[in-house]
Amino acid sequence: MPLPLANLNGVIQPLATTVVSVLDRGFLFGDAVYEAMQVVDGRPRFLARHLKRLERSLYELRIGPIDLNRLIERIQATIAAGPFKQAFVYIQITRGAASTRAHAFPPSETMPTEFLYVESFLDPYIALRETGIAVVIQPDLRWHRCDIKSTNLLGNVLAFQVGKEAGAHEVILIRPDGTVTEGTRTSLFAVVNGTLRTGPLSSEILPGITRQVVMEVIHQLQLPVEERHLHQDELASVQELFLTGTTSEVLPITLLNGKPVSDGKPGSTTRRLQAAFLKYLEDGGD
Repeated sequence: MPLPLANLNGVIQPLATTVVSVLDRGFLFGDAVYEAMQVVDGRPRFLARHLKRLERSLYELRIGPIDLNRLIERIQATIAAGPFKQAFVYIQITRGAASTRAHAFPPSETMPTEFLYVESFLDPYIALRETGIAVVIQPDLRWHRCDIKSTNLLGNVLAFQVGKEAGAHEVILIRPDGTVTEGTRTSLFAVVNGTLRTGPLSSEILPGITRQVVMEVIHQLQLPVEERHLHQDELASVQELFLTGTTSEVLPITLLNGKPVSDGKPGSTTRRLQAAFLKYLEDGGD
């Protein structure tokens, strides 16, 4: 299995010895955006979709401009250098390293830091997609621009740690008014009275790439769906719950706060979407 490789501003090197300036604004302020994707048979999955979201995040934070074609070349070169077949790609672009720490944007000549790494990926969710997972709920303490995939993830980290200590695989976040938003690392779907529900795209949730694909699959199957947030009070009565994400794909939730979701088994709609998602991939969907 090849060792992880990094690409820092175009230079391929071992990830373990890659060094970034301590004055980099990504380190000092979390002034950065990121993307992560799977590599399957040496090819990044949903690459165009991920880069479109990355471009939007960069625009919203006024970082760049970044040459995305050059970034694609760096991704492909790093994958090939492994060589990596089944892998995970992480991309992070920061506003760069200024000469001093200051809240204001650095001088215009400061160049963004373009960092990515590739490492082999062994799918940890194979068995869990069959059995389902346990989740717990926690307050959503994140900032008000969750639609930007920034590296400001402390709210996610703290919530996820609570879940880990409780033996859960993921944590569902809830706003003070009871609005259910999403997972710390995933998008959330439910089946309520036979209709699929997921939160609408807004500043409260990340526009997940797998969520986007699953929504397309839902429409192809002509399943009833509405983009409307769940309320905390509805969680106890949902028929099904499942998550979507880059590595989790379509992942059933069978235990919520220690109590079974419905009969405690993955639901029929979830199973149908798992199968349809896999077929979408097998048919070359991207």
